[in-house]
Amino acid sequence: VQLQASGGGLVQAGDSLTVSCAASGSGLSGYVLGWFRQAPGKEREFVAGIGWSGNGRTSYSDFVKGRFTMTRDNAKNTMYLQMNTLKPEDTAVYYCAADRSLRLTASPDMGAYDYWGQGTLVTVSS
Repeated sequence: VQLQASGGGLVQAGDSLTVSCAASGSGLSGYVLGWFRQAPGKEREFVAGIGWSGNGRTSYSDFVKGRFTMTRDNAKNTMYLQMNTLKPEDTAVYYCAADRSLRLTASPDMGAYDYWGQGTLVTVSS
């Protein structure tokens, strides 16, 4: 599967933004999905994930819980990350990823993911 992230941009603190990740080559329904981010000078970190579409659950890192919402649309082969109340510390390149396992809960470990999108830059100004 090939993943293409899009929707990043420059926003102000407190604004909302939704980034998307479209899949091609294969449907997303058979994958565990994740969003990661990498800020300048920092390691890539888990943001949110959705388990295998059969009965998967959504999970979030503590620093985005209550502000970000991850969804998947299997019919459109697209996953989304809706980001509300953005903060300057949310500035990062956001990456989407897919895991071929049947985990019901997405792993926060980068090594669990088999496919990655190219990333989309989100910049939040103060």
